[in-house]
Amino acid sequence: MAYFLTPVNLIPIVMIGLLGSVHCVGMCGGIVSALSIASPEKAPFPIPVITHHKKSKITQVASRVLAYNIGRMSSYMLAGAIVGGIAQGVRTFSIVSSLQVGGYWLVNGMLLILGLYLMDFWRGLMRLEAIGQLVWRHINPFTKRFLPMDHPAKAFALGSLWGWLPCGMVYSVLLTAMMTGSALSGAIVMFAFGLGTLPTLMTMGLLKTRMQFWMQNRYVRMVSGVVVLAFGLFGIARASNGLSLGWLDAVCITPVVH
Repeated sequence: MAYFLTPVNLIPIVMIGLLGSVHCVGMCGGIVSALSIASPEKAPFPIPVITHHKKSKITQVASRVLAYNIGRMSSYMLAGAIVGGIAQGVRTFSIVSSLQVGGYWLVNGMLLILGLYLMDFWRGLMRLEAIGQLVWRHINPFTKRFLPMDHPAKAFALGSLWGWLPCGMVYSVLLTAMMTGSALSGAIVMFAFGLGTLPTLMTMGLLKTRMQFWMQNRYVRMVSGVVVLAFGLFGIARASNGLSLGWLDAVCITPVVH
């Protein structure tokens, strides 16, 4: 099982992260917003007059939010490297080739489920997240050691732990990372995904709950869900036609088989 990963393949993965971040707002929104109030003073927004002191506070908040997200993305990359490395390690087994196509269908099927979840039509994805709780319950106690998040180092450490929070959207992209068949490619896929989630969570960390209200708007979730659902449908159409449909390859999150 080996895939040729190109920058074009990463574009839809970034898009999945960006569109799916409406789900991230619910999962990580509280912890990200808390970064802006980690200090005793109130968060710096809104700012009627920007003084030198307030500029300093903005910088402090931004550094903590950025550190948290870098930690979170590092965990995603580590997970991607692990699953990609596992696939790479068993590449020589004959059974792997017979599972390739099945895995491809599974990846795009997960996108369909994610799209329905974002649109709030079906919440079956929560069952998968419940399984992840078996691991999270052992990690969660360590998060308390880095509270309050009043320093970028604490925010980074907390982000690196929070990246393992059970999340069906992350699991969906991890399947793609595994399908790349190498640890490096798996890490790159998860980096692209994390990059897609970055704009929303960075903005929310600075604006606190204002972004959360907008991102949880039903129409925003519907549009995001429809687009993610389309990615899954395109991928299934591609799989049904021998894994190659020319221009359609650019909007499918699973790389082309070589």
